[in-house]
Amino acid sequence: MDPYCLKKLNEERRARRAAVLLTDLGDGRDRVIKEGDPVAGLLGDAIRQAFLSGKSMIAEIEGRPFFLNVHLPPPRLVVIGAVHISQALAPMAKIAGYDMEIIDPRTAFATPERFPGVKLFAEWPQEVLETRPLDPYTAVAVVTHDPKIDDQALERALTAGCFYVGALGSRKTHAKRVDRLKALGLSDGQIGLIHSPIGLDIGAASPAEIAVAVMGEVIKAFRARGLQATRQLEITA
Repeated sequence: MDPYCLKKLNEERRARRAAVLLTDLGDGRDRVIKEGDPVAGLLGDAIRQAFLSGKSMIAEIEGRPFFLNVHLPPPRLVVIGAVHISQALAPMAKIAGYDMEIIDPRTAFATPERFPGVKLFAEWPQEVLETRPLDPYTAVAVVTHDPKIDDQALERALTAGCFYVGALGSRKTHAKRVDRLKALGLSDGQIGLIHSPIGLDIGAASPAEIAVAVMGEVIKAFRARGLQATRQLEITA
């Protein structure tokens, strides 16, 4: 690999940005394509498909073969709230291949004993997210029911373009949440991206069942994130 391409690819990895190492199999030349870079024609279509699938591939464009080596950041699940749902979510997220971390300033809940082996931050979300910023390859699930904890996390998740943002609560609770988020300056389009009530509609009742519903909705959103990106463009246009 060209040393310049390797350096550029490593920069994208460290910044948790997706990239494709494009190799022209005809002449061996490499090129790093960042997600969102404009590439026209059939090659651009193949690159967009590679980003969505996350799978490397060989594409033949007008008789010329290219190898698309896809590098996606590992999906991350940030849960706001060290509650029973979070305890059930932790092993599910690990099995599904998600790096999970929990943020909750309530030290009585955010303890290593309750969440063994999980990245745990007993701090306010806005403080943690200053040093561990959210990004489009991160899902955020807000489950504390406490506006003082939830609202700042939701604001940051929506402005960061996270591929999934979910919030626990009834429709009545969510209506009050919408008013508060509008007061923070968020638009109707941004607030409309919140999945609330959180999780797939499977009739979940117990914390474990709600965790299953949330994990299913997160996976569904990740696989459909191309549609999410289109919605984000429409909102900001």
